[in-house]
Amino acid sequence: MKIRNRQCGIHQHEPEKGVTSMDSRIEKLADILVNYSVKVQPGENVLIQDTGIEPEFDRALIRAVHKAGGRAFVTLRDKTIDRALLLDAPEAQIALQAEFELERMKKMQCFIGFNSWRNMSAWSDIPEDKLNLYNIHVWKKVHIEQRVPHTRWVVLRYPSPAMAQMAGMSEEAFENFFYDVCTMDYGKMSKAMDALVERLKQTDKVRIKGPGTDLEFSIKGLPPVKCDGTINIPDGEVYTAPVKNSVNGVISYNTPSEYQGFTYEGVRFEFKDGKIVKASANDSDRINRLLDTDEGARYVGEFAIGVNPYITKPMKETLFDEKIAGSIHFTPGNSYDDCFNGNKSAIHWDLVLIQTPEYGGGEIWFDNELVRKDGLFVVNDLKSLNPDALK
Repeated sequence: MKIRNRQCGIHQHEPEKGVTSMDSRIEKLADILVNYSVKVQPGENVLIQDTGIEPEFDRALIRAVHKAGGRAFVTLRDKTIDRALLLDAPEAQIALQAEFELERMKKMQCFIGFNSWRNMSAWSDIPEDKLNLYNIHVWKKVHIEQRVPHTRWVVLRYPSPAMAQMAGMSEEAFENFFYDVCTMDYGKMSKAMDALVERLKQTDKVRIKGPGTDLEFSIKGLPPVKCDGTINIPDGEVYTAPVKNSVNGVISYNTPSEYQGFTYEGVRFEFKDGKIVKASANDSDRINRLLDTDEGARYVGEFAIGVNPYITKPMKETLFDEKIAGSIHFTPGNSYDDCFNGNKSAIHWDLVLIQTPEYGGGEIWFDNELVRKDGLFVVNDLKSLNPDALK
């Protein structure tokens, strides 16, 4: 997930003396997060939320925050402990947890949150009613309503054996891939995104075509936002939102999506006047219960175009998959304040459709003009966003 665009050049400091080459990559990433992504200022409070417990990275972030003149606060979380809490917690306990976390979040100017996955299915057996209570109380009140609009924030994943396994890579190869992606030249990408932002500003009707997909909607009057390393790491998308009631047609996603411990595959939505009127997947009953979380869950809060040249295949990790070059994501649920289409929900689910030839191809049309075919931009002003130009 993501929100406002905060422009700034990347200022990468030299690693401190005595730091090993491996440490230098961690220090470089911490520096990007603190000084480029959230731009910590003297006297600001910064909450570092570590899920998975990575002390070396926590220490690097703390050093970077203090060097910038900020005040670092750290929360350490573990998915198995959260699971134990949620399994038997009454609603009053979850609501009280949200109250405590909300009061702390209100005192923060910046938030850096990361997960180091040990087991992507750690929450798979938590009853759906408990997950809904967590979404409605903690996630919605603390993160969607407070953190997202009222702090400068960035979220990321940290390399772990589970992530390497999901990517089908050795741990060393995945770690090298991770640092290549996460410390790329986001300043160059940001400049290349400007042309797409201008295109989207001028666009009314969007059409998405591909195998099992023929979808039309309007984005008129909804401001595009470039995500260039200031709110997600890795980053690489430009997003806007559809006019809430304008979506009609069908979309068939071709990327598996892990959500709350369950992996959805073969997700297909049919829309009428903005609403998902028919939904199917490898567990159609489950996906429909999720979409019934609240009224806004069946409407779309985001439409985004992925352009990160280093991410080319899915790994069931949304923060990476939604940035795949040649992809889009079309998101049921909550709409962001800086591109608000009127839809509110406790859900925000970035589902990805890849349109490169390996995944069946596809097209994007703006106002009856073909702008991207089979994952590559075909109009001159947008060709600088194709992978060969960005690397």
